[in-house]
Amino acid sequence: MTDVHWWLFVLASLALILTPGQDMMLVMSRSIAQGRAAGVATAAGVSVGLIGHTILVTLGLGAVILASEWLFVALKLVGAAYLVWLGVQLFRNKDAALRADIASTRATRRLFLDGAFSNVSNPKIAVFYWAFLPQFVVAGSTHAASAIFAMGLAFAALTFIVKGPIALVASALSGWLRARPAALTGLYRLSGAVLVALGVRLAFERRP
Repeated sequence: MTDVHWWLFVLASLALILTPGQDMMLVMSRSIAQGRAAGVATAAGVSVGLIGHTILVTLGLGAVILASEWLFVALKLVGAAYLVWLGVQLFRNKDAALRADIASTRATRRLFLDGAFSNVSNPKIAVFYWAFLPQFVVAGSTHAASAIFAMGLAFAALTFIVKGPIALVASALSGWLRARPAALTGLYRLSGAVLVALGVRLAFERRP
């Protein structure tokens, strides 16, 4: 598609995706606790959540969120509560839970849904898509909606391309961490605290 400044878009997207945030912490923590399958499943869920936002923004939800105070607040509080809940679960994990084996098929599906919901429930991502993607559409394009949809899908794919390997690296380090329970517990408490802090920050986020 020639209606997009693709090189600029890809470089800007990679810079944003590599910035540590709730998705990165979620993928790494799941991968360390339950193995690479859990981490990759979480990364895939995060990317699918972004596809959901792509569809919604293409249909105009981003503009609705910008215009509707109550909708933004409602989605924001749901997303914030979910992040805090995930963080508390990590912070309270016991050694036995941290030494869990690779997740079962059912648990992997649940982790996939966790990753997807952590993004779908975050209105900031919809607003971000609405503000970020149009910047890379060629001026005068007659297919702006299609261009935004294509970039949204590309952003989701880039997210998985980056976070999938991060899950594998975190899983490779899990053996070293499991041999050091104190370090592993500390890492999980740090991850949990970060997720709680991100949830609190989201709860007090003002509408753009």
